[in-house]
Order: sequence, then structure tokens, then C-alpha cells
Amino acid sequence: MFQRISSCLSAFALALILAACVGPGIQAEQPMEIRHGVIEQITLVQLPSNHHMGVGAIVGGMAGLGIGSLIGAGSGRDVAMVLGTIGGALVGNEVQKKYEQPVQGQQIIVRVANGVLISVTQPSNPGLRQGQRVYVEGSGENARVVPR
Repeated sequence: MFQRISSCLSAFALALILAACVGPGIQAEQPMEIRHGVIEQITLVQLPSNHHMGVGAIVGGMAGLGIGSLIGAGSGRDVAMVLGTIGGALVGNEVQKKYEQPVQGQQIIVRVANGVLISVTQPSNPGLRQGQRVYVEGSGENARVVPR
């Protein structure tokens, strides 16, 4: 009976995790705005990590639960599942901490053809320099500066 309940709970937790990983609904493809200009200034910045907090602990806990369910039988199996879940969550959390470090980035000021200044913050691109002619692809948070 306990095995059936734990199987159902494991399946439910896995479905919940997969549902959380799904991004926003698929949207119609919008045309990308591309502008051209010259880089006026580049400032180095630190970008926050894009990893979601707690995912490492959840995935580690689920893996530990799965491994623990393979060990022993009866109450020994129950103990192994609890210890596996706790241990997996701790290990998963520690692994995720390594990926939470800030990422080197650039704030780039571009003067586009009509004279307007645009600021784009993106991951570091060593191929960009002040005075270089570039394209600004996209807009808002999705804007990127690329060499011409």
C-alpha cells in the first residue's frame, strides 16, 4: 500500500516539476526589430544568475527519493527514502549554489542612425569596442548588440 502511495506521490511531484519548467504559452512569431548604429560607450557590469532558486534542492530530493526507494524493504525502505530525499535535497542545493554566481556583462550605449541613444545590457562580448558599427537586434529585455 505504501509503495503505491509513494509511486503516486512521486509521479505527481514529477508532473509538478515538469509543469513548472514549461514557459509561457507559444506566441505568434513577431518580426524582430533591427537597428544599426555606433557604440558610444561600454561599461562592465555584473549580471544576476538566471537560475531559479530551489530547483536544485527539488531535483536532488526527487533523485534521492528514487534512489532510496530501490534500497531495502519494509520500514528500512521507508527510512532509506526519507534519508535519500533529505540527502539529495542538500546535495542539489549545494550544486545549484555554484551556478548562482553573477555573470560578467556589458552595458552598451549605442547611437542609432536617427541620433537616439539606446542602452543594452547583455552578457559580455569581447568582440565589441567603442566606435564600432553594430546592429541592435530586438527590443526591451531581448535586445542584443551584435557586430556589423
